[in-house]
Amino acid sequence: MFNLTLYKREWFSNIRADILSGIVVALALIPEAIGFSVIAGVDPKVGLFASFAIACVSAFVGGRPGMISAATAATAVLMVTLVKEHGLEYLFAATLLMGLIQIGAGFLKLGRVMRFVSRSVITGFVNALAILIFMAQLPELIGVPGLTYAMIAAGLAIIYLFPYVTKAIPSPLVAILVLTGAAYWGGLDLRTVGDLGELPSALPIFALPQVPLTFETLQIIFPYSMALAAVGLLESLLTAQIVDDMTDTPSSKSQECIGQGASNIASSLIGGMGGCAMIGQSVINVTSGGRGRLSTFVAGAFLLFLILVLDDLVRVIPMAALVAVMIMVSIGTFSWRSILDLRRNPLSSSIVMLATVATVVGTHDLAKGVLVGVLLSGVFFAGKVAKLFHVRSTLSGDGTERTYHVDGQVFFASAGSFAAAFDFTETLRKVTIDVTEAHLWDISAVAALDKVVLKYRRQGVDVDVIGVNEASAHMLDRFALHDKEHAASPARSAH
Repeated sequence: MFNLTLYKREWFSNIRADILSGIVVALALIPEAIGFSVIAGVDPKVGLFASFAIACVSAFVGGRPGMISAATAATAVLMVTLVKEHGLEYLFAATLLMGLIQIGAGFLKLGRVMRFVSRSVITGFVNALAILIFMAQLPELIGVPGLTYAMIAAGLAIIYLFPYVTKAIPSPLVAILVLTGAAYWGGLDLRTVGDLGELPSALPIFALPQVPLTFETLQIIFPYSMALAAVGLLESLLTAQIVDDMTDTPSSKSQECIGQGASNIASSLIGGMGGCAMIGQSVINVTSGGRGRLSTFVAGAFLLFLILVLDDLVRVIPMAALVAVMIMVSIGTFSWRSILDLRRNPLSSSIVMLATVATVVGTHDLAKGVLVGVLLSGVFFAGKVAKLFHVRSTLSGDGTERTYHVDGQVFFASAGSFAAAFDFTETLRKVTIDVTEAHLWDISAVAALDKVVLKYRRQGVDVDVIGVNEASAHMLDRFALHDKEHAASPARSAH
């Protein structure tokens, strides 16, 4: 339910810090937006306009205040083939459909899937992203003049030491201003933002994608739109969770899905590419003091102001200054405690974290890394639960009746152990299977119970299944073969 008071607080409770942090983020967005445009094979203005639109719109309708969304590498790599084979207008159409899919996901409450992402996967995701952020700076660190290293070192010194002087102004902003001034007035020969590509010189124009409204067009763009929507939401929801933890505040994941969708639709209508949340820029924003929606809006709006009005100043910003900021982000993003925790945490948790990192860094695909981590978490969890399962039995005084007491969870991982726990070589008149302390979760569990009961029945042994709870009874009613005539009974007789 919409809360106007809360919404106003998210906008206006931190005005000065939000404005300053938004300015820092806008400066850091320029080289990344241009770089991601190059990755996607489009003009730099496509990435820059996308970052402006996505940041500004998500500030109003997103579910995570203070998070920065813009054009990203995660989505850019998925666009290459579409742009190459069908052209730019089809990219805009795919981005429009991507936004509609994400809005649909929000209304379907698919943001709740974050509950199934373990802490180990999130830690692995964060560490992998920190490594990728640093690796993205390597072209600016390899084969460059020694002066570049000196500037980067000076930038890092300002970033980490200036807060001891005052925290009123974000130290990354001070570093950018000082290094830009030193490079410009000192006439230093350094690589600058202007060397990355041409900045746009006019406002974006509102227009629908110029593609045929046919089923053939839908066939072309739908696979790309689905992939873009899935990867965009995955990275956005994980980043939202990280910002939640950094700020110790909650957010609406379903609303964030809707916000991402609306942002991408807006981007497509002004000639922009698809995007999502950016953990690097979000970390810059939070560490610079940004907490509210205003910081996200300022980042987008000031980005447009920079490239259209202050373009001459933006072009002379040395890349060394922005590299220093991104190295700070990489260092701050990486969970250094997770290295110490490798020895303290359970082995399975450490394997999940390391596998997530290795997959993301190896493939440069965040979705694949998270998928591997989630799958491994599920496998290890199933293994742990299966180990908690056991069966014990007691024999009657006359040796003709045996009662099996089942404890724990019966499902696909423990169904084999369940079936193997029964001794079919005994000569018995009756067997009682007591599942009071057990739960049957799936059709594998039902099939295992069927197998036991039917095997005893073929040997002429009477079988009673007792203590079935309501949820397990529902599973048996639908899928069990051994006792249909007593399906509604809490104590099931199988003879």
